[in-house]
Amino acid sequence: MKVHDARKSFLDFFAERDHKIVASSPLVLPNDPTLLFANAGMNQFKDVFTGGERRGYTRAATSQKCLRVSGKHNDLEMVGRTPRHHTFFEMLGNFSFGDYFKKEAQALAWELLTQRFGLPPERLWVTVFCGNDDVPADDESLKIWRDEVGVPAERILKLGESENFWRMGETGPCGPCSEIHFDLGEAFTSVDGVSTPENDDQRFLEVWNLVFMQFDQQPDGSYAPLPRPSIDTGMGLERIVSVLQGKRSNYDTDVFTGLLQATSRRCGTAYGADDERDFSMRVIADHARAFCFLVADGVVPANDKRGYVLRRLLRRAIRHGRKLGIEEPFLHEITPVVFDEMGGVYPELLAAKEAILQIGRLEEQRFEDTLATGLAMFDEALGRTGDTLPGRELFRLYDTFGFPLDLARDIAEERGVTLDEAGFDAEMRKQRERAQASWKSAATTAAEGAWQEFGGRYETTFDGYERLRADGLPVLALVREGKSVERLEEGQTGEVLLESTPFYAESGGQVADHGWLNGPDGRLSVTDVQKPAAGLIVHHVEVRQGSVGVGDAVHAEIDVARRSAVRRNHTATHLLHAALREVVGTHVKQAGSLVAPDRLRFDFTHFAALSDEALADIESLVNRKVLENLEVETEVLDIDEALSRGAMALFGEKYGQRVRTVRMGDFSLELCGGTHTDSTAEVGLVKLVGERGVASGTRRVEALSGEASLSRFRTEHDLVRTLEEQLSVPGEKVLEELERRAQAARRVKRELEKQRVGGLRQQLLDQARNAPEVAGVKLLTARADGLEGPETRELADVLRGALGSGVAVLGRAGADKASILVAVTKDLTDKIRAGDLVRTLGKVIGGSGGGRPDMAEAGGKDPARLDEALGLAAGEIERCMEHGDGAAC
Repeated sequence: MKVHDARKSFLDFFAERDHKIVASSPLVLPNDPTLLFANAGMNQFKDVFTGGERRGYTRAATSQKCLRVSGKHNDLEMVGRTPRHHTFFEMLGNFSFGDYFKKEAQALAWELLTQRFGLPPERLWVTVFCGNDDVPADDESLKIWRDEVGVPAERILKLGESENFWRMGETGPCGPCSEIHFDLGEAFTSVDGVSTPENDDQRFLEVWNLVFMQFDQQPDGSYAPLPRPSIDTGMGLERIVSVLQGKRSNYDTDVFTGLLQATSRRCGTAYGADDERDFSMRVIADHARAFCFLVADGVVPANDKRGYVLRRLLRRAIRHGRKLGIEEPFLHEITPVVFDEMGGVYPELLAAKEAILQIGRLEEQRFEDTLATGLAMFDEALGRTGDTLPGRELFRLYDTFGFPLDLARDIAEERGVTLDEAGFDAEMRKQRERAQASWKSAATTAAEGAWQEFGGRYETTFDGYERLRADGLPVLALVREGKSVERLEEGQTGEVLLESTPFYAESGGQVADHGWLNGPDGRLSVTDVQKPAAGLIVHHVEVRQGSVGVGDAVHAEIDVARRSAVRRNHTATHLLHAALREVVGTHVKQAGSLVAPDRLRFDFTHFAALSDEALADIESLVNRKVLENLEVETEVLDIDEALSRGAMALFGEKYGQRVRTVRMGDFSLELCGGTHTDSTAEVGLVKLVGERGVASGTRRVEALSGEASLSRFRTEHDLVRTLEEQLSVPGEKVLEELERRAQAARRVKRELEKQRVGGLRQQLLDQARNAPEVAGVKLLTARADGLEGPETRELADVLRGALGSGVAVLGRAGADKASILVAVTKDLTDKIRAGDLVRTLGKVIGGSGGGRPDMAEAGGKDPARLDEALGLAAGEIERCMEHGDGAAC
């Protein structure tokens, strides 16, 4: 059975048994900031299992994209070394949310394996939980396997908590699990005596894990029964395919053969001919899959978090390519296999194809640069430290220059030196502790805020979507300088909590509303609105007149013109996001934004600067959608329904069960709680005004809309009119005229410079012919400011000819640096060495230098002392001549 057949057969089996077939979530879960990547089939159902979310079905099945790069069973260094370690893999799973339980789950698993997949029942073993002091043995599962399914008692093992008990966390849903193992045969036995799944993982392969969520672990460690016990199962697709195809290794199945063949062709070595080369080919095959799926799900190479994982995988694949003798970029020749073989099941791969190919090429070039820099730094560090590279230096290479630890290991082995990896680990721990301390500090500060005490007592209702002003809003609490107060007086600043408010609090990149609160005794300007604690919306105010007290009823009125400008920019931001994905690629994901009244900016994941042509296409597309006057529709939905409709979510954000969606025709659909125009036509002209990189793998576009773009247009129009008047040409000829004048100015500048250099040359030649002697040696010292390095060296040669026998010392000074050139005629180099002399003079200007005995240069950072350095030349020559053999220089 081929891999695609196995996946389809699994899903079809459960669809026939009333399971909802749920599409795989992205590798970066849009509603779970606690996970770097999806690593199990149950991730997307976590809130369903905990009771925080209800869906329109109670049983489901999936084939989930997963990525694991660390942990007990996923040491990255073992990928390619063993038959079953992978970074990217697919997890088949069936789930019951309070529907069926152990009896049905075990029967379904056995039926699928033995009847649908056709595995011999006599080669299947099962394990169950043996119990501990807190939880009894899972005799229920044992009896179902033995008495109802028909597994012989000798092939049922009772194992401990580490193998057969699952927890979601320190508290929450948990329960025993039952594993199904396949016997590969006696030929694979790796132990003496009786071989079982408990002691022989070479012969027995775990293929399926059935988790029975039946308890709720309490903070005190006790276990309470769950009111709705559930089922979570997981079966690695790559593993079960190796069993179905009778292969010892996952890499020998059709999951990987295409990738291995492509790699083999590229390196010119047959797979299977050499163990170490086979290892490198397996690494490339595995990492190529991970690379493609990560980019397709919006991850781009960066120096931190998810982007760093991707960069590390790419560089590891590239490094193994180098081990195979592939010196030129090659990933673009391997990754098309992933598109061809998996694009039909995962169409996001085909949508991101061009981005994947471009990122591969770019990262291979960057790796070459990193390798060159890193090797130089590695050698420099070894030169300082000897045969052992300290952990501090090793960590600096890793943290500052992106030099992989595994690459450092290879180089150290080649050169016979030692790495202080314990010291490296210590530095890594320190960095994590600093990051955690910073996070805890920020969290503690927020937790200690005066508003925390109100968080459980009050909740503010935001009704600013429907209205821009409101009357009779009671003041629930006041805070000034971090303390709760009863009144705020004229001239004071503070914070006001209302029962409800039309003021939008800063969130999701959108700035807060400004406006006024008018009470019976005072008038307050609102300068900011924040959410300092769950459920609270707090207004930052300045009392302009009178005073305000707790219990007062106030009239709230937002700045309508400001809100309107913000709405235009927020709608424009959504249009910009959709246009970026259409023009640049679907790998583009939002990485941050600012929606202000005067401008907008949008950060997004991408690997390179956008071309002028791409920016023009994006701008045109956005403005076409403005002119189409698309209706802007909002709707509140369950989050799973919103995501299933294709709504874009900001990765890393935590959303509630009910979410607000904003739709603009068929062009844009996003999860968003911000304020928007009623139609795209209200946005007005959108003008892109800048594009730049803000971090590795992250770009930023800045834009204007509405009145701000009109103001920009007027400013630029006025500038063109002024240039027309000044240059006496029509607008369409301005650039041409400016270039003509610039060329003329450059010609004049070159001519003046030529005359200046010629005059300086003649002046110095005259001085050389009449140069004074020092200890019988003609010496010419002079400033040659304004000359370039090659011009100075050429002049020095001419001056040596004019001197006949002597020394020329030329100095040049710039704004923050200086240089000195020493030229010695051949007949004097046995007594005066140019390199030694220039080193001595270079120290005066804060630098160093060297060169040949007859010509040498030095550079320094102290141009103010250049004349002092030139003045020392005579004394140094006297010392050289007094000694007679050049040793004094």
